[in-house]
Amino acid sequence: MNVRPIFFILGFLYFGLATSMIVPAIVDVAVGNPDWIAFVASALFTGAIGLLLALSFHRELVEGLSIRQAFLLTTLAWTTLPAFGALPFLGLGISYADAVFEAVSGITTTGSTVLDHLESQPPGLLLWRSILQWLGGVGIIVMAIVLLPYLRVGGMQLFQTESSDRSEKIVPRAGDFVRLLAGVYLLLTVLCALAYRASEMTWFDAINHAMTTLSTGGFSTHDASFGYFTEPSTAWIAVVFMFLGGVPFTLIIQAVRGRPLALWHDPQVITLFRFLVVVSLFGALFLVFTHRFELLDALLMTAFNFTSVVTTTGFSYNDYTLWGAPIVGTIFMLTFVGGCTGSTGGGIKIFRFIVFAGTLRHHLRVMVRPHRVVSEHYNNVRLTPDIVTSVLAFLVAYLGLVGVFTVILTLLHLDLVTALTGAAQAIGNVGPGLGDVIGPSGNFASLSDGAKWVLSAAMLMGRLELFTVLVIFDPEFWSN
Repeated sequence: MNVRPIFFILGFLYFGLATSMIVPAIVDVAVGNPDWIAFVASALFTGAIGLLLALSFHRELVEGLSIRQAFLLTTLAWTTLPAFGALPFLGLGISYADAVFEAVSGITTTGSTVLDHLESQPPGLLLWRSILQWLGGVGIIVMAIVLLPYLRVGGMQLFQTESSDRSEKIVPRAGDFVRLLAGVYLLLTVLCALAYRASEMTWFDAINHAMTTLSTGGFSTHDASFGYFTEPSTAWIAVVFMFLGGVPFTLIIQAVRGRPLALWHDPQVITLFRFLVVVSLFGALFLVFTHRFELLDALLMTAFNFTSVVTTTGFSYNDYTLWGAPIVGTIFMLTFVGGCTGSTGGGIKIFRFIVFAGTLRHHLRVMVRPHRVVSEHYNNVRLTPDIVTSVLAFLVAYLGLVGVFTVILTLLHLDLVTALTGAAQAIGNVGPGLGDVIGPSGNFASLSDGAKWVLSAAMLMGRLELFTVLVIFDPEFWSN
């Protein structure tokens, strides 16, 4: 395999990451915080390596990437970028395991954190966490729309576009799409920040939370997350933009370009919206009848927390573990759902549940009438055996890996609730787990370094849709 084009692209990505480190450095300089030195030093080191790679291999990317090159590039990019993204944390005195955990959680838009007393943290550090999630969010969309359909991961081949297939190479036309995507992503971030500012947030809080809302990341500038804010309008704004972060960005682009109804003609978006409405109403009514909450207050709390978990954003409005076992059980099940394909959300994804439901329906019909020819479709596209097999294999691997990581975490002396929900949230890129340690009122600081490394690996595997990593360990991948 020719790895030289991969090094060129990695160098370009490293240089871009280094450039983004200048932003928190400028903020720290503006407020007179000496921590800007850590960002500048990290930027110089990362930028030098990126520039060296880009200049050394700038003539290597001519025809695009082969399938094997794309697999390797995707894995290397997502595993090495957090290593460089962790450098500013190291410069600020955070331990190596904590720095890598925080950077991985940021870039994968998981939102799990080892930091506390966020209100007293330097502004540059808080902004850097948000930037990592914002950059990770746009990277996730590009990967989901341009790379994964081409790599045929987990049924993603159904979403092939003019930017992701049609030849043996990943074509340069993808660059035009990426530029359009970046513009829409930036526009929505600005709109979200303006809405937050108009509600009650300061400019600093608004900008940070806008980046981590649209990327469905979940990092906040306050320990209490959205519980820090008092206006209901702030939480409802978050619900709207978390939902937008969980829908396919190709449809948002179509809506911006003059087809506003495109969003509501997509099976994923319709299913996600209806699902959130149903579970939110169920949760609200449960709180009304069991805890005597006012209906509107209960609806706000369940809509916010359920949308946050389903879209894998990870913000918390209050401690939902105090609402009783039915709500806690519902939250745990929602951890596996995820947003739509082509969004910044993690999890299994709505699309795969739709395919699974269609496959189950097909199997039941054939059981009743064995000679009946039944064909299942998704959005007027026939579900081929290749797609169905890919989705079912993903579901089995997903649930299997949750089990494997749960066992590993219990071997590291975590209790079952912490281990199980920690593994599920890490692979789903959700953020908080359940229990007293990693629940919505806690964080991951008290875990051992070994547990943090395991969870970091789980976050990366979940973000890379599992098979993108697993295929690298297949000896046939490296054979000619």
